[in-house]
Order: sequence, then structure tokens, then C-alpha cells
Amino acid sequence: MNRSPLKAAIKAIDTSSLVDKVEDSIVELLRERKLSVGDAIPKEVELAESLGVSRTVIREALTRLRMMGLIESKKKKGSVITSPDLFGMMSKSMNPHILDQDTLKEIFEIRLVLEIGMSDLLFHRITPKDIEALRAIVADEPPATQYHLFNIDHEVAFHSKLYEITNNKTLKKFQKMLLPVFDYVHHSGLLKKQLLLKTFVSHKELVDILEHGNPEQFRVGMRNHLENHFARIFDL
Repeated sequence: MNRSPLKAAIKAIDTSSLVDKVEDSIVELLRERKLSVGDAIPKEVELAESLGVSRTVIREALTRLRMMGLIESKKKKGSVITSPDLFGMMSKSMNPHILDQDTLKEIFEIRLVLEIGMSDLLFHRITPKDIEALRAIVADEPPATQYHLFNIDHEVAFHSKLYEITNNKTLKKFQKMLLPVFDYVHHSGLLKKQLLLKTFVSHKELVDILEHGNPEQFRVGMRNHLENHFARIFDL
């Protein structure tokens, strides 16, 4: 006698739930044994005995961990721990068209916080060549007026260069993921209407601070530079 669709569905849910638990248990087991990148993980048989489940469940849990980039198969070593590409995994879900509005707004805020907070990295790692490159980027910007709003192309070019100057590969990867979301939110109407402000710090002034100022002055300058975006968030 064939099982009813309902029973089959319940069985599938139960199995999935067990695999979820086993996946978490394997990660915890690796942590307890203080295994690091390059170390071989226990064999399927040992994991099955330790966790009290079938090898089929263990195999499915390990497949998930491989897909996440946490382990990989090596000849003669079996499965070993790897250093996962965190942003490679995140990029698959960092699509502005599938994220809810609250998440989109929060990602928009993350970008603002990052650019104010990168000040010390910039001052520690910036070179005279970087200053020259920034000067070239801002050279064709229109003269700043008290009601000037920044062109999106100038924004992307200038701020992308700042991320590059930090020489932080993880930060640069994250910025590339943030850009499409930031652009989407900027034009989507999720935030309040863009305002015209009487004061701001221009890109050219930020370069002056980088060349002659200090990290604290840059933090204040960048906060002022981003004032228009904060105004759209906080109704300033």
C-alpha cells in the first residue's frame, strides 16, 4: 500500500530537520576538537557512530557543508576543513529585488557606517599615488555650491577608490556586494525624498583632509559629506 502524500511530506520534513541538527552537531564537533583549515575531519562511519544517526544523514549533512565551502574533498585525506568564501555565499542572496524593504534600508545604513569608520585604515595605508588618483577622480566634478548634490558616477568612482586604498580585501568584496543594493535603494523611493542641503563636505575637500589632515577630521568630514543620505534616513 502506497503512503499518502501527507505522510510522505511529514517524513521529508522530519528527515530535513534531522539533517539540520546533524549539520550543526558536526560543526560543533569540529570546534570542540579544535580542528583548523587543512585538518581532516572524522570519517563518515565515526561521525555516524558519534552522533547516533545513519551514514545517509551524515552524507547529506557533509554535502551541505561542502556547498557552503566549509569542507572539501582531498585525495588520500578525505574531507578537510577549508576557509569559506563568506561573501561568495552571501552574494547569491544579496539581490535587491528579493530582499524586503527593512533589510534594504539596513544595508544602505551599513554602507554609510563603513565609510565613516574606515578613516584609520585610510590614513595608515594611503600613499602619494593614491592621493594623485583621487585628485584625478574629482578633477572633473562640477564646482561645489551650497546646494550641490553629488553625481552618482562620481560617488561610485570616488568611494570605490577609498575601499581600494584600505587594502582590505574582505572590505572591498563587501563593498562590491553593497553597491547594487545602495544604488537600488537610492533610486527606489524607499527613503525620504532627496533634500538639498546648505552645507556639505565635497569629494575634493575629503582629498584635502586625506593629504593634510588626520583620521578624526576625516571621520567628521565624511559624516558631513554623507549628510544628505542620513537626512533621508532620520528626517534631519
